[in-house]
Amino acid sequence: MSEKTFAEQHVVVTGGGTGIGRAAALAFAEQGAASVTITGRRSAPLDEVAALHPAVIPVVADVATEEGAEAVAAAVHAQGGTLDVLVHNAGIFGTTPLDDLDPAAVRRQFEVNVFGPILLTAKVLPLLRSPGGSIVVVSSISARLAAPKQSAYSASKAAVDSLIRSWAVELGPKGIRVNGVAPGNVRTPILATSGISPAEIADWRSGYADTAPTGRIGEVTDITPWITRLAEPTSSWVTGEIITVDGGRLAA
Repeated sequence: MSEKTFAEQHVVVTGGGTGIGRAAALAFAEQGAASVTITGRRSAPLDEVAALHPAVIPVVADVATEEGAEAVAAAVHAQGGTLDVLVHNAGIFGTTPLDDLDPAAVRRQFEVNVFGPILLTAKVLPLLRSPGGSIVVVSSISARLAAPKQSAYSASKAAVDSLIRSWAVELGPKGIRVNGVAPGNVRTPILATSGISPAEIADWRSGYADTAPTGRIGEVTDITPWITRLAEPTSSWVTGEIITVDGGRLAA
């Protein structure tokens, strides 16, 4: 049986229906969290995760909107009104070649990846435990790794990295810590839901594995322990950090 690291704590994980968010939500629940509210735009994946652990609470919400942020805040109020851990995991990816630009796709990436975390953090800030609250943001090595046709996504994640550091300074006096995890290429549904062909996804993954010193792409189980580790109370002197978990890709 796992240690009850998060006993009596209340957690929110955005984008908790699939991939890293799903794994992180279940990890918090298994480590004793009193409630783990997960968000997403589709009810079916959320309900599937909630069925796996009684502490998981599904909330259908687009956290890039004010209505979505309000729905999350209402869910926190329903669980007692205090939030201990906020995990910003919801994000979207898409290619944005400049010679065939879709402005709506660029705008949506910034709405979900950047504006969403800003909006939700501001909405639930009065509910975050102070002192003792923790925010963990899932970024990406794309913030530091240039790639063709991905400028909007990379720029959005660079903005996320700036938010992490700025919020750590701003919220530190309140006793709220802010950290991030920057994964490399991880096996999640994000690429498939971006309209990228299976063949191109396979090429990207094999190319990444060939370049990374560890010789493989990542799995969600490579990422979630760092999310929970940064959030747990024993990390109380860690803030403003962005942990890279990429199989050595940036070092290669």
